[in-house]
Amino acid sequence: MIEEFSLTQSNTGASCPIESARLQQLLAGPELAGVMLEAHANLFASIAVLVTQAEITQMHAVIAAIERVVALPAWRRQHQTGAQFQPSNPGVFFGYDFHLNADGAHLIEINTNAGGAFLNDLLLRSQCNVALPGKKLALDELEQAIVAMFRREWELQCGAAPLRSIVIVDEAPSSQYLYPEFVLAQQMFERAGMVCLIADPAGLQARGDGVYCGEVRVDMVYNRLTDFSLQQFPHLLRAYEKQKIVLTPHPQAYALYADKRNLAQLTDTAYLSSLGAEQSTIATLQAGIPQTRMVAAQDAEQWWAERKLWFFKPASGFGSKGTYRGDKITKRVFEEIMQGEYVAQRLAPPGERQINTAEGGAAALKFDVRCYVYQGEVQLIAARMYQGQTTNFRTPGGGFALVRVVD
Repeated sequence: MIEEFSLTQSNTGASCPIESARLQQLLAGPELAGVMLEAHANLFASIAVLVTQAEITQMHAVIAAIERVVALPAWRRQHQTGAQFQPSNPGVFFGYDFHLNADGAHLIEINTNAGGAFLNDLLLRSQCNVALPGKKLALDELEQAIVAMFRREWELQCGAAPLRSIVIVDEAPSSQYLYPEFVLAQQMFERAGMVCLIADPAGLQARGDGVYCGEVRVDMVYNRLTDFSLQQFPHLLRAYEKQKIVLTPHPQAYALYADKRNLAQLTDTAYLSSLGAEQSTIATLQAGIPQTRMVAAQDAEQWWAERKLWFFKPASGFGSKGTYRGDKITKRVFEEIMQGEYVAQRLAPPGERQINTAEGGAAALKFDVRCYVYQGEVQLIAARMYQGQTTNFRTPGGGFALVRVVD
């Protein structure tokens, strides 16, 4: 059961508990029956995160600056995947993750298969009759906007032909923590008149006239795999490159945006200037992205001496796996980092909220803010609340949280 907590300290001094009865009703409804197990008790936070308009403005500015850089011909040439086929669809649900603190908004990561949008839509709908401070940060008619985004992906590749079938693909999908989101997505697509299946990539078969999942011919694959290059799934990669399916998001989107090595380039002023980026764009990125550098073993002595200033991330990692705060690492872990392909990002502390627990005590929860973006447009802004080094769904009172903007 999701318990209600009251916010006792924030940057506004306001209290903003969410209403959980309607959310519980939706979670117990037919859309999610059988998939919301005890393991999902901390999927949704019990309070909203309050942010300022200045923070929202800066996040929008950073996203727009990155879009301008990625649009530069030199950037696109240097970040091609090597495949002959270059998709015309940009990819759905880019996730720009920010830490907010007294120094502003700081982009810590870009994801091209960002999870949580369907679950946050559910959270928004559960609060439709609740008086919360500030205003929501989501497009009006969000469900229609999401469906239109997938149809746009199809149209960019296939023109005016109707999009009839979507398969949501992940490894052993029913065992994934965010499987409830797949069920929500399936229901949404079916309400829009499409056939939607949830499948492991092994469930897709190439036939003479296309790709099939069982007896359903697949028009589009909504890709939730974390092998971003699809090297582990050559049959799916071939189908994408031969244009037998529309794949979204796809390896090219990852190469252009989400490879963590890109963060080092986006904070390298000389490199950006060499590409032809405008100085105003460079200044926005310098202010909004913590300095990021590639880690090289020959600099191990310096990295060890400065480790407390940095956060170490595997260049091709996902979901906080293999990430370490420099002040928490042991010598053994440090040596593994030096031998792996890592980037280091200047520490930008996340925001924090104090909550009152059901037992009458208090707890501090960290949070990050995720902007869901399509073709440069921010569709939805949500937060993830947690305790520990990185985001997780194990913290009582934590999980996905509403974000409200206040004066």
